[in-house]
This record gives sequence, C-alpha cells and structure tokens, in this order.
Amino acid sequence: MNKLYVLLHIAVILSGFTGVFGKLIPLNECVLVWYRLLFSSIILIVITNPFKRNNDIGFKDKFNIEKIGLLITVHWVFFYASIKYSNISIGVVCYCLTSFFTAVFKPIIGKKRVRISELVLSALTLLGISLIFHFDTSYRLGIVLGIISSAFAALYTIYNERLVKSYNSISIISYQMIGGTIGLGLLLPAYLYFFPIEHFIPGLKDTFYLFLLASFCTVGLYVSVAEVLKKIPAFTVNLTFNLEPVYTIIWAFLFFGESKDVGLPFYIGLIFIIISVILQTVLTIRMKS
Repeated sequence: MNKLYVLLHIAVILSGFTGVFGKLIPLNECVLVWYRLLFSSIILIVITNPFKRNNDIGFKDKFNIEKIGLLITVHWVFFYASIKYSNISIGVVCYCLTSFFTAVFKPIIGKKRVRISELVLSALTLLGISLIFHFDTSYRLGIVLGIISSAFAALYTIYNERLVKSYNSISIISYQMIGGTIGLGLLLPAYLYFFPIEHFIPGLKDTFYLFLLASFCTVGLYVSVAEVLKKIPAFTVNLTFNLEPVYTIIWAFLFFGESKDVGLPFYIGLIFIIISVILQTVLTIRMKS
C-alpha cells in the first residue's frame, strides 16, 4: 500500500507539468488536446499493441471504455481553456475542486451514503480555493472553465475506478486515448469553425513539447493512476491530486513570473489545500490498518 502512495505522488508530480505545457504550447485548447490524444494513442499502440493483446475485451466493452475516455477529453479541453483565459495558477487551483465533485457525484452514481469525512475535507479545500479566488476577480471566465473541468475530472476518476477492477490498466488507457482522439477529431471541424486559428500544424518545438506531454504527463501519468485506483479510493486519489497546484505553481512562478499576481490569501489557501490532503491520507492509512 505504501508503494502505491509513492506511485500516486509521482503521478501528481507528473501532472504538475501539464499546466506548464498548456502555457508553452500556443495552440488552441481543443487542437492542443487533440494532438495530446493522438500522440498518446500512437505511443501506446507502438509500445503495447492493444489491438493484439486485448482480444479478450469484447467490442461493446471497448466502446464503453472509449466513451469514458471522452470524459477525460472534455476535462482537458476545459482545463487548458481555463489556463489560456486566465493563467497557470488559476487553472490548476480550480482542479482542486475535483475532490469536492467526487464527494458529491460518487454517492449519487454508486447509490451509496455520503461520507461526512469526505465532505468535511472537501470543505477545507473549498475554503482554500475561496481564499485564493479572493486575490483577483479578473479571471472569472478562466475560473468558471476550471470548475467545469474539475467536474469532468471527478466523473472520469469515478468511472475509471470501476474499469481498473476488470481490465488491464494499459488496455484501458489505450482505448480511452483512441476513443478521445476519434471523438474530439469528429468535433474539431465545428470547433475550429467557431474558434478559427492561424496554424493547425505545430512547429518543431511545439511537437517536441507535445511528445513530452503525451509520453510522460499522459501515458506515464494515467497508467500510474489506473494502477493506484485498484487499491486506493477515487476520493483519496482526487484529493491527493490537490497537491498538483503546489508543483505547477512553483514552475509558474519560476518560468512565467506569476508570483507577482498573487498575495497572502493565495498562500493561505494553498496551506488549507495541503492540510486537507495530509488529513485524508492519514485517515485512509488508519482505516486500512
């Protein structure tokens, strides 16, 4: 179990770079996500050849797995839109609401009782975010987009928790990336009609960034999360990912100078978020013991 917690925190560190790539790559958020999905699909097909090794998965099951891949696709689109309409710090902090939406959605989807401890810990996260949002109201659109993004992230994790109990982690990620590539690819022409761009083909530098984003922050990250979900509850995983802003904001401060945009409430809010993660981790370990 302790090794899984280490793997979980490695995944969190990897996720901390996703927001940075969203700022580095100047592509439209929808185009950026489509290339991320495409590159990830190619990497997984080359490495694992899912079509050959997963003949035991029926067509209907593959289709259901790919449908859940659309949830993470929508999450990414809104996540990068949040960053591009505000900044990295706002985008990743909004992601912290994923634990709150998990605490609300999971009992409804699973038809179970609400766990008071999860709501209390989520309240700490909400308090931290409210303090952070207090420092600047000029990013309202980015905040709204980030909130929508976190809701879809929660839905993805809840449904993915069920999948990992029945299928191989790499198989799940492979079909989800392929499903996302196809699904978003079908919607891309309509999206570009309303939100036209000058360049669709990425340059050499952007292609390199997309490769890093796909290989480490997508394939490596989501395979790790799928493995972790076999033993650790979705709520704990999502709450631990509240640490993502800590790592991402460090890079945002160092390379993009966003530290000048935040004040004392921002740092106090981050402390509340970190406390909620620590308490949930300790609580889960004690319950398992």
